[in-house]
Amino acid sequence: MIRYVLIASMIILMASCSSTKPSGSAAKKPLATKSGSTPKPADKKQHDIKFLDQISSNPQIASTIPDAKSEQKETAETLNKTKFPNTSVPAGDISALKIKYAQLLGKDPDQIENIQLIKSVDEWYGTKYKMGGSTKTGIDCSAFVQSVYLTAFGLAVPRTAFEQFKFSYHISATEMREGDLVFFNTTGGVSHVGIYMGNNKFAHASVARGVTVSDLFDPYYLKRFLGIGRIEKSLGTR
Repeated sequence: MIRYVLIASMIILMASCSSTKPSGSAAKKPLATKSGSTPKPADKKQHDIKFLDQISSNPQIASTIPDAKSEQKETAETLNKTKFPNTSVPAGDISALKIKYAQLLGKDPDQIENIQLIKSVDEWYGTKYKMGGSTKTGIDCSAFVQSVYLTAFGLAVPRTAFEQFKFSYHISATEMREGDLVFFNTTGGVSHVGIYMGNNKFAHASVARGVTVSDLFDPYYLKRFLGIGRIEKSLGTR
């Protein structure tokens, strides 16, 4: 009799355990808001959204937008510091120049076509930043732009970033091409400028690195991005 009671107890216990075991096919559902929809992340700043929307609509540019793994990659400025000496390539060494800027811009050397532009930029590469400076002992962002435009394009442009912003006509990111100017608010208003070099990269006189190449999607610059300006011969001669 006791044997039958023990067997019956075991059967009841097994049935109880199987009834409380969760199903392997059941999936957790995301928490819903009162309206029944899943929570959404906070909106980004409006100018960041506008810039990203413009770029994402251009297939050639959008293909280079960083994915989720980009946070684990080195920034463009760190890449410059570790891979290249903070100096320019010897004059006349076009092959070395193309290799250097192919790596800086994330391109193949055969894709480097605007030799005059990269030569003009490289003349200043590694020059220290100096507010109000315009020589090899120190140069600021707008003087760098002014010098490159004169040697690369034969165009005279105003001296300050704000004047260059007013002097250029403004375009969307989908129209952006090599040589266009990119403007930023780093200290209030239009306070920093660089030259777009393709593949989301721009050359500029950085306060921290001197003349270097950086990425528009670097969080520091993306947050401070203001717009894009174009200066052509008809504007440069007025």
